Amino acid sequence: MTERTLVKNLAAREDGTVTIAGWVETVRDQKKVQFVILRDETGSVQVVNPATRESDGTNDAAVATTEAISGLTTGSFVRVTGELKHDERVKLGGIEVKLASLEVASLAFPEPPIADDSSIDKRLDWRFIDLRRPEQNLVFRAQTTFEHALRTWWVDNDFIEIHTPKLMASASESRAELFEIEYFEGKAYLAQSPQFFKQMAQPAGFGKVFEIAPAFRADPSFTSRHATEFTSVDAEISWVDSHEDVMAMHEQLLVAGLQAVKDKHGDAIKAAFDVDIVVPTAPFPRIPLAEAHEILKAHGYEVPRADGDLDPEGERQLSEHVKETYGHEFVFVTDYATGIRPFYHRRHDDDASLTNSYDLLFNGVEISTGAQREHRVDVLIAQAEEKGMDPKELEFYLDFFRHGVPPHGGFGMGLQRVMMLMLHQPSIREVTYLFRGPNRLLP
Repeated sequence: MTERTLVKNLAAREDGTVTIAGWVETVRDQKKVQFVILRDETGSVQVVNPATRESDGTNDAAVATTEAISGLTTGSFVRVTGELKHDERVKLGGIEVKLASLEVASLAFPEPPIADDSSIDKRLDWRFIDLRRPEQNLVFRAQTTFEHALRTWWVDNDFIEIHTPKLMASASESRAELFEIEYFEGKAYLAQSPQFFKQMAQPAGFGKVFEIAPAFRADPSFTSRHATEFTSVDAEISWVDSHEDVMAMHEQLLVAGLQAVKDKHGDAIKAAFDVDIVVPTAPFPRIPLAEAHEILKAHGYEVPRADGDLDPEGERQLSEHVKETYGHEFVFVTDYATGIRPFYHRRHDDDASLTNSYDLLFNGVEISTGAQREHRVDVLIAQAEEKGMDPKELEFYLDFFRHGVPPHGGFGMGLQRVMMLMLHQPSIREVTYLFRGPNRLLP
């Protein structure tokens, strides 16, 4: 097979024969010349063909090529061999390929099912076509760079990567948000979090662990930031003194991830989305929840939730305050009340009504929850009972703490939310490869 050259590498090559392959963006079929804009996964280039429309018996191949180009439809996949020529007069990158041969790998239907102005739901119906847009390609290149930077930071800091099961015998937190499935003669649940399993690595002596993997929430929400299946970014570390240790790890990780995206894709993101990737300074601002309420009241907003947790509008206004006051896109909201948090969050030593926990807001939206965990089994049992849970249903989890476990803590973070907010997109649907929600299981 002839070696294929990616479009992004054409500019650095000397003039000469090249083979490129991709899909057709546009065809300009003029009387004496044809222009094809061909795009691959790295960019687009202009292909030129001197049109030959009449046969004299010696140029049948040229006529056939002209006819083939005339029949090309948007989205058709083709392979082109021709002469690369650098010409600053060419608006598209200052290069073009003069066609010598054309192979049509797959001809697309004449009428594309979606357009640039189609609704998000329509575009999701035809996601494989929607993903051809250059900005969508960039989303997932940036995501790849971001994830790679997170893994690199973890590995460089002696973390162990784990892969926890997504089938569970019992509920991890709230059965109300779990998908129940048939499992041979019994029932199983799809994991909404690797929480219990990443904690299990602490008595195992792993010390520091991380995972990037699917998670599932049976949450019938239709907001721009919710999904029933999403990618969860998780980490757990041993020997913490408080949630401050978890926050310090969390912010260093995000600095590394955003720096990598800015370095590799910053210019492209600016061109595609008019967004400047801002690498945050550490430490991030920290605001206790009670103080957050006072700040919001001073701005004329009362959080309506009875339990005192911030609602989306409260998160947005608090983030605006932080950006104005500290010039920061991130803020840790700390010291959540016991009633808001799950039973396994460690409580303040001097105030049992508060937990050693936090939510992390990014550009006005919560992206993560973290905490120091309660590692004393008797306290865990008491706190579970206080929450109305039956400790007998938690026996496998409670066993983790009966045979020695260090103080530990960690966080879970939604990858799609981070990408949505990083690129200032209106919905996680735009940055999810194949979105799953209450009314979407296809494609």
